[in-house]
Amino acid sequence: MQYLGQTDYNHAEPPALGILITNLGTPDAPTPEALKPYLKEFLEDPRVVEPPPARWLWKLILNLLIIPKRKHSSAEAYASVWDSEGPGAPLLNISQRQLDKLKAQLSSQLQGRVEFALGMRYGNPSIASALRELKARNVQRLLVLPLYPQYAAATTGSTFDAVSAELQRWRWVPELRFVNHYHDHPGYIDALANSIRDYQAEHGTPDKLIFSYHGIPKRYWDNGDPYPCTCHATTRMVAEKLGLAPDQVMTTFQSRFGKEEWVKPYTDETLKALPAQGIKHVQVICPGFSADCLETIEEIDEENREYFMEAGGERFGYIPALNDRDDHIAALADLVQQHARGWPEAEGAVPSEEELAARQQRAKTLGARN
Repeated sequence: MQYLGQTDYNHAEPPALGILITNLGTPDAPTPEALKPYLKEFLEDPRVVEPPPARWLWKLILNLLIIPKRKHSSAEAYASVWDSEGPGAPLLNISQRQLDKLKAQLSSQLQGRVEFALGMRYGNPSIASALRELKARNVQRLLVLPLYPQYAAATTGSTFDAVSAELQRWRWVPELRFVNHYHDHPGYIDALANSIRDYQAEHGTPDKLIFSYHGIPKRYWDNGDPYPCTCHATTRMVAEKLGLAPDQVMTTFQSRFGKEEWVKPYTDETLKALPAQGIKHVQVICPGFSADCLETIEEIDEENREYFMEAGGERFGYIPALNDRDDHIAALADLVQQHARGWPEAEGAVPSEEELAARQQRAKTLGARN
């Protein structure tokens, strides 16, 4: 292997802290031609689809049967949500706004040189290109923040794989810290609760508040993936923050792929069944998505809305993702400060109210365990 190095390194340039935020990604355009490489990269990731022992068989099925068919339907779905006001899909545009706001907020909380970059696990800008961009700015301390609140091997774990694969090619590897999850971060929970309050102040209170998370195959959970447990934990903490009883909320899982059993209950089947149970007004929030995307805009607010209304529902509301809300950005800034602690750029940083609350909660938890 030819390791990437820098032969003309400028020793007078001060080293920097790099903040890399990542998300799933998007195709370059809402066309079958652009969807083909995107779907190939996504579905060939063994973290996403854990292949059978004969991996060649899965690749054969994927490239000869699944992608040729799916690229057309996926292109149509992406075309329906493509952002006419920005350079691409909503996920990419929102992620860029999140990065810009996070950079603006942290500039007053961190000191020294801090560089920021955005990388997507699949598609562009890639994680590899974002890391090389930071490398060119003399980043010697690197903090990676995947915008997946609930840890899953298929998302957070896969992001670590991509970061590691790139860094393994570097001759000079930076100090590395990686945010594993933030499903129980007080600022994140507060932001979710605030977004629900804001929405219901305008649209009223539903018969049932549904927390819909992206699903995973049940065998992944059976084999030790903690993802469904963290989803239920987020639902419980937000419900407690809002003072809701257990029968007022429900956790479901969406976006199934393939024929095997996934973690239940399924969002679509739940929405089809609720009207017959007398639940005619629902609101759906998707806490696992830090930014609105195909799975929230098209799958939930269009497709699943139709399922519910056709089954006899009367009112359906989708509560938008946290996107670039100020309280969401504040929570992400807290995460960065927390995980950068001890590095020169974070020395003397003043913790926010959310971070102080998080420290108090951790102290209480430790006290209870002891």
